[in-house]
Amino acid sequence: MNLGQLKIFYLSSKLGSLSKAAEKLNVTQPAITKGIQRLQEYYEIKLFNRFGKKLILTDAGIALYKIAEKIFDLEIHAEATIREFLQQKQGHIRIDASESFGAYYLPSIVNPVSKKHPDIRFSVNILPSNLVVENVANLNNDIGFISYPIENEKVICREILEDHMIFVASPSHPLVKKKRLTYMDLSGQSMIIHEKGSLSFQITHEFLKKNKVDIVVSLELSSNRAIKKAVEDGLGIALVSRNTVYGHIQLKKLVILPFPGPPITHKFYIVHHKDKYFSEVLKQLITKVDNWALAYQNSIKREI
Repeated sequence: MNLGQLKIFYLSSKLGSLSKAAEKLNVTQPAITKGIQRLQEYYEIKLFNRFGKKLILTDAGIALYKIAEKIFDLEIHAEATIREFLQQKQGHIRIDASESFGAYYLPSIVNPVSKKHPDIRFSVNILPSNLVVENVANLNNDIGFISYPIENEKVICREILEDHMIFVASPSHPLVKKKRLTYMDLSGQSMIIHEKGSLSFQITHEFLKKNKVDIVVSLELSSNRAIKKAVEDGLGIALVSRNTVYGHIQLKKLVILPFPGPPITHKFYIVHHKDKYFSEVLKQLITKVDNWALAYQNSIKREI
């Protein structure tokens, strides 16, 4: 089988467009059309049905696409493996992380490893969890950290940390003066929440629904930094991961509101490609992740 023609077929199917496949391969659209025609003529079988500009795979096309996907995934993996060996000399570890983990947990892990290996360059991108996973599946990073578990046949996902979420308020907030708080003390309170669709929003929503609490949403924000600032300025209370506000609590800019009942938790996960080659430095980084997470978890238990 001509691999060039197979790649034309694969990209046309994946992108759903002959023009997009031509752009990806840096060839003309007629060349794409001719490549598919030759593939179909050689095997005397139809792989596509065309409805205007839309391409619909036949049963034979679907079967061939599944095989082609495995072939070209292996091609990507081969290139990534070679790049890994080159980068051991150049020294570059690529990490993607969700906002909370990347900004408030990852520095405590990466910084000591970076200090130990000054010739290694670490790059960290803060991305939504779904994009972190997409990059992992496409071997566009070395490892990723996300805020919820995923299922992807190309990706290994493992829980590394369960942190507590806490209610915080400014020191001048009326609830701070109360010696004992109940869930009903939240009713009618102005609350600052993460944007809809985020895991933090989901956790907050489920908590309020479970305890039959009605609050007033004063602000809906997309970053922990913005939420902390709004709470500090007295615009409302918020439910946040403990580590994201730890520094503000130490500086007495924010106060924890103690509520009864079991702790509210937020989990984090490490993800990597199932066929990922691990350099020695990357192995050390993952070991550091596990050791740091265990120490952090124990510190939470001592505080309870």
